[in-house]
Amino acid sequence: MASTDRSPAAEDQQQTPRPSLFSPYQMPRFRLAHRVVLAPMTRCRAPDAVPGPALAEYYAQRSTEGGGAAPISSTDKPISSRWRILMPDGSYGTYPTPRRLAASEIPDIVEQYRQSAINAIKAGFDGIEIHGAHGYLIDQFLKDGINDRTDEYGGSLTKRCRFLLEVTRAVVSAIGADRVAVRVSPAIDHLDAYDSNPLQLGLAVVDRLNALQQEAGRLAYLHVTQPRYAAYGQTESGQHGSAEEESQMMRAIRRAYRGTFMCSGGYTRELGVEAVESGDADLVSYGRLFISNPDLVERFRRDAPLTRYVRKTFYTPDPVVGYTDYPFLGQPKARM
Repeated sequence: MASTDRSPAAEDQQQTPRPSLFSPYQMPRFRLAHRVVLAPMTRCRAPDAVPGPALAEYYAQRSTEGGGAAPISSTDKPISSRWRILMPDGSYGTYPTPRRLAASEIPDIVEQYRQSAINAIKAGFDGIEIHGAHGYLIDQFLKDGINDRTDEYGGSLTKRCRFLLEVTRAVVSAIGADRVAVRVSPAIDHLDAYDSNPLQLGLAVVDRLNALQQEAGRLAYLHVTQPRYAAYGQTESGQHGSAEEESQMMRAIRRAYRGTFMCSGGYTRELGVEAVESGDADLVSYGRLFISNPDLVERFRRDAPLTRYVRKTFYTPDPVVGYTDYPFLGQPKARM
């Protein structure tokens, strides 16, 4: 007959409550009251490139506490015609052809990241997230589908990861590792920034960030976006592989990374609860649902109905409409 005796360790494990989407989370420097996170989103609400009061109001609502030159890139290949720019007036434009950064220019770009981090802390930010995802500059160096360089910043995984690591190391040296986070999207194809082996790329990034943490201390978190952009039945481009393949990739990256892990990409309340309770993530980032629900945390907590977002107002110059006029619970809905 099998013994029914339980070891103290097993009893302790059973008695330890499982984390939830609404339970607190302790980072090296910061203690969060819950695990629902507002994703970084460009909203085109700075007329003449000058941030105004509406930006502060927008983020406050969701808190529970150029020069005409060619854009720089890892390549000089133009973005394919399947991608278009949504202009503030609702029309679509074409992307300009980028200029390939010379290797000799990259140290200056790294310095700009470092100084920007210092400026952010001086301005009162708690920390910064390095955006290495979604087709932005760092992502253009990481992905073999767009990085066609033959110098020390292109070709092998080590070389393609070099720019991200140089930026991260510089920022960490300036403001401390516990104020720095990194965001990547290995499986997302946005603006032609795709990779032939997303899992391999994701694990390569993790290996290098783990090594950096051994040198400089624990980062605030690693934020990984998967291409499951679906909410209210709406699906967007950027799909790579099946949903099961995406989930397996995210779990593999989660297991490999030694630190706080944040996920994002089409998460609902239910999926967020499941991700945290299963241990697949420590934090869950929400984008579109947070746009139309400034009190998203409270709505999630109560399992209350959500206000639908209006996609056509996502990227307009209006400082109010579709930006700060979404209602809180109990308030009448604004006209869109």
